[in-house]
Parts: sequence; C-alpha cells; structure tokens
Amino acid sequence: QVQLVESGGGLVQPGGSLRLSCAASGIIFTMYTMGWHRRAPGKQSELVAAFTSGGITNYVDSVKGRFTISRDNDKNTVYLQMNSLKFEDTAVYYCNADRRSPPRGNYWGQGTQVTVSS
Repeated sequence: QVQLVESGGGLVQPGGSLRLSCAASGIIFTMYTMGWHRRAPGKQSELVAAFTSGGITNYVDSVKGRFTISRDNDKNTVYLQMNSLKFEDTAVYYCNADRRSPPRGNYWGQGTQVTVSS
C-alpha cells in the first residue's frame, strides 16, 4: 500500500518560513518524480515544485528564489523549504509521487494547510 504522509504545515506571518515534509512508503522512491502541488481557495491546483528521479528540479515562477525542494532518498522523504512567505502562498499543499514510464504510478498525500497571515 502506497502512502505519502505530509507534515509541517501551519500558520506563519508574512516573511516567515516553513518546511514541509513528505514521507513515502510502498514505492521505490528513487524511481519517482516527487512534487509539491497546492490549491488555494477559489483557484486551480498548481505544481509548485518538482524533483525528478534524475535530479532535476523545477519551480513555478511565483516561488523561484523563495522555495527549495529537496529529497532524501535514504529516508524516502521529500521536503519543501518555504522562505519569505506571502499571503498568496496560503493553500493546501499536496505531495505527489509520479512515474510516467512502466511501472507507472501517480500517488497523492492527504494535504497540509499552509496559512500566511498577520
């Protein structure tokens, strides 16, 4: 059974920092692109950051220079370090594991709330 368990969300003031973690089990972690998506109220879900199995990272423009995605393959965990948080970063953040080539798989965590408020 595949599980992605997120942690680290919470309430933070603008300019503050949070680190999200996502622990994966039930998959061969190194074979998957790990990503963080978010859904803000009234908005479509967007991919925030991804870290491919080959070591490539990419970010949505709005978080470049502020967020950093990393992965620890020994711990089967992916992280999202979020600095200089803004009101518009408020959203539910979801961890995703994705593999497009066989054996294919796409899995989601339960989500963790991040609220940026003064």
